[in-house]
Amino acid sequence: MGWRGAPLALGLAVACGAVRADTWVLDQRAVPFDYTSAAIATDYTPLDKAAHPWRICVAYPHLKDAYWLGVNYGMVQEATQLGVGFRLVEAGGYPNLDRQIDQVKACVAEGADALIVGTVSFDGLTPTLVQIAKTMPVIAAVNDIADAGITAKSGVSWREMGLAAAQVIAKAHPKGSAPVRLAWFPGTQGAGWVKFVEAGFRAGLAESSAQIVVVKYGDTGREIQLNLVEEVLDVYPDIDYLVGSGPMAEAAVSILRERGLASRIAIVSDYMTPAVLRGIKRGKILAAPDDFPVLQGKLAIEQAVRAIEGSLTLRHAGPRIQTVSIQNVGSVEQSGTVAPASFIPVFDMQ
Repeated sequence: MGWRGAPLALGLAVACGAVRADTWVLDQRAVPFDYTSAAIATDYTPLDKAAHPWRICVAYPHLKDAYWLGVNYGMVQEATQLGVGFRLVEAGGYPNLDRQIDQVKACVAEGADALIVGTVSFDGLTPTLVQIAKTMPVIAAVNDIADAGITAKSGVSWREMGLAAAQVIAKAHPKGSAPVRLAWFPGTQGAGWVKFVEAGFRAGLAESSAQIVVVKYGDTGREIQLNLVEEVLDVYPDIDYLVGSGPMAEAAVSILRERGLASRIAIVSDYMTPAVLRGIKRGKILAAPDDFPVLQGKLAIEQAVRAIEGSLTLRHAGPRIQTVSIQNVGSVEQSGTVAPASFIPVFDMQ
């Protein structure tokens, strides 16, 4: 039996369009799907309950990175709140475009009312999603994606994430000051978010005295990033900064400690994970922009339900990016950023 036939726990009658007391602080794009358009600060009140126990297909690029665990946690929270269910598939990494296409097709074929997709490719899924969009809403979550076939987007500008990471370095080393050298780890070449984070990072770095001396692309699995950091340090032991993805920053903490370089080489992550947050608190990682992945997961579920029910008001929105360092880490609202340590991925939400 397909998962569509499985029962969902839902209260008795729920009022269509009911709202709840909490609000989310979001940035809504003035022109939907255009990250270059103005970000409009929005206090958003989410639904209290869905009108029906809808079923949603959810696709992630992977769960090797605790960032996506936070997204999953947010989706579980919001699906529970609204009384809907989902089935999650994950492609195992950014190189696996064909696998994600097959997973999405299979999940939708089993029966669903909407699809949420965290894509492995900016436009590789477009033909598939255009077909699926003829029968149900398609919500883009976290990773940017080509617009065709997309009903709504839950996400932040990855260009702004890269820019925020670069501004940490530019503030410490403004243009005209003594030069510093850095290694840059953008992520998987060709992934839907990497070209944007890289564009923002390079734009922000232009205002600094920093020079990129080596670039290492690679999937954001921790072991791959660990190997890339090792390769860089073998060739460039006199580097000043290691900058890149959350798993890179996590791996770099232990490598620098083992090599006795922790006091000389600084680490900047271009997004937040639980381990990056701990590293900042302990003074091991300099800073990271936080795009609140838990809240992004909640918003994607909310958008999917509203799209199904015809009450979608935010076609393109996401949390407001905040740069976190040792100076402000104590004030960060962690419930929107990281899943509890005890949380394990939920693949079937019944």
